[in-house]
Amino acid sequence: MRKTAMAVITVATAALLAGCGGGGKSDDKAGKDAPASPDAKARPKEDAGRGTSHQVTLEVRGKGTTQIYYNLDGNGAQQVTLPWKRTATITPEGAERKVGRLVSVVPGSSQDENGMLRAGSCTIVVDGKKVADNQDGKSNKPCEYKVK
Repeated sequence: MRKTAMAVITVATAALLAGCGGGGKSDDKAGKDAPASPDAKARPKEDAGRGTSHQVTLEVRGKGTTQIYYNLDGNGAQQVTLPWKRTATITPEGAERKVGRLVSVVPGSSQDENGMLRAGSCTIVVDGKKVADNQDGKSNKPCEYKVK
């Protein structure tokens, strides 16, 4: 009787392990655990990878000091002496290659030639080409551009 009970327990345990995936793969996991084809590994994902590097320069012109906010290779806010310039190399990655990576600068007020305060003048230059400006401070919008 004891041998029969042990045999039943052994068979039941083996069946349970096989049915629960302990001893092998079940059909519902075969697609998930199957190795990728060599072609799939060689092809990069559409949104993966790095794009072309670009040299980006943010610039704020004027006299005196002002508060600026920027987004370039990082973002920040600083009290700066004008004129101010910051250059970085930007390499869009992943989805940024399609939608772009936003770079921007928001200048505070600065003194004009008559000593009056007015919006600071800003520009963004990408690879030597001016791509954004606030019309010498006449526009109330910040300077911004999407680097792709």
